[in-house]
Amino acid sequence: MMKRREFIKSTSALAALSAVRPARSADTERLSMPELIDARAGGRFRLQARRAVHQFGSGLSGETMGFSADYLGPVIRVGPGETEAVIDNGIDETITTHWHGLLIPGEVDGGPHQPIPPGKTWRAVLPITQEPATTWYHSHVHGDTGRQVYRGLAGILQISDGRDDERGLPASYGEDDLTLIVQDKRFERGQLVYEPFMPDIMHGFLGNMIMVNGQVGRQAVLPPGIVRLRLLNASNARILQFSLASGRPMHLIATDSGMLPNPLELSSVRLATGERAEILIDLARVQDDTLIAHTVANSPMMGGMMGGRASPAVRGQAITVLPMVVDASRKARQSRLPVDLGGSTPPTDTGDAQRDEFTLEMGMMGGMGRGMMGRGGMGPGMGRGMMGGGMRHGMSDGFAINGRSFDMARIDRHIERGRLQLWRVNTNMMHHPFHVHGVRFAVLSVDGQAPRPEQSGWKDTVLVSGETELLMRFEHAASARFPYMLHCHILEHEDAGMMAQFSVA
Repeated sequence: MMKRREFIKSTSALAALSAVRPARSADTERLSMPELIDARAGGRFRLQARRAVHQFGSGLSGETMGFSADYLGPVIRVGPGETEAVIDNGIDETITTHWHGLLIPGEVDGGPHQPIPPGKTWRAVLPITQEPATTWYHSHVHGDTGRQVYRGLAGILQISDGRDDERGLPASYGEDDLTLIVQDKRFERGQLVYEPFMPDIMHGFLGNMIMVNGQVGRQAVLPPGIVRLRLLNASNARILQFSLASGRPMHLIATDSGMLPNPLELSSVRLATGERAEILIDLARVQDDTLIAHTVANSPMMGGMMGGRASPAVRGQAITVLPMVVDASRKARQSRLPVDLGGSTPPTDTGDAQRDEFTLEMGMMGGMGRGMMGRGGMGPGMGRGMMGGGMRHGMSDGFAINGRSFDMARIDRHIERGRLQLWRVNTNMMHHPFHVHGVRFAVLSVDGQAPRPEQSGWKDTVLVSGETELLMRFEHAASARFPYMLHCHILEHEDAGMMAQFSVA
């Protein structure tokens, strides 16, 4: 049985993050951007998975993995047409490389059925036909996704049509166009840890430190004009509500899968793990500001265990994400907000859509309790936290979709290619970020209400509350050998079995 001190250590991460408030000063280091690889001209890029020891900040370090870097990977920029991706696995364990948000066939999707063994190379030709978007890539080994992504096997992939100047959008990488991979990590005595105990599986693994691009306590130095922030919540589980400390508005220009028709003024933007948003901030008045976030509460202790559904209310103190210092000596490329972004509006007419239902389930007290006590072996690197039962073998009885835990050998659905799909996705006990491979969708409703403003554009991941309605159409094929996935993007839930797979033909 779990010791009380282990439970306290694990659950304390729920509250600890709100107290972290990095100070801004003249001596604060500037935030670094990941390396940019522009593959548009050559139509090809190459990444190598490798191990390292990464310095996150003063006194904070840990054993990490990355793609062609010590931690995380470069920003890959691609355009319309075919791009060849070459992935070398230079570490001593199997990985995959899933293109989260790309609308591509199942055979190059990079999910659990496309493993890259140690020392091997995977080549995939990605046919890019979709609109500009900020997508990302990460390892997707079943039962080990949480640990591998947490340790750094992830990065950003930008789809660009080269027309940002026409749209009036900031487009100077690292200058007025910032890529921000936001994560929470858990440190003990200055060392990065990932040792999930039972509460970590229930809530998802939560950290006690916020970081951007693998760095802690950095600041951005920006021109006095319009600035673009490409936000990715790449945490394992934490839901974040972003806003500005000054209270000034943000202007949403893109969601997961593409541009909006026009900028949308918002006071805050909520992102669950796996979700992305692009926002514009007007710094023309030469006023410093700070990107902050609040944790959105999401705990089974607030939901099914306590007799009611969890409510994701914003709570606690503001977390400093990124101080932004305006340098008046720098020239801004854009000084006014754009009007027409040229993005498309997702359809809402359900017509003759084929209907389906999915329920994301956490039968924890039965399946989870059995799994954590002496059954099965640990997945690679899972550590002592699972108390003798591994994520791969012991957890999947209680985490399921439609009553069935994930099985690599079972195809759960056969979907008709090109047929409109209306999915109703339900949750129990808590809220789950729901991701579907190989498609973008419209969010029609969430728990009987209209979707939030940041859910109004094209999405591939959505935080499901109660019953959520999604409308989509699959344009690419996925065979039974290389199927698409649908799953909760709380990575510990996914690894524990809250995932299903389907073919498209």
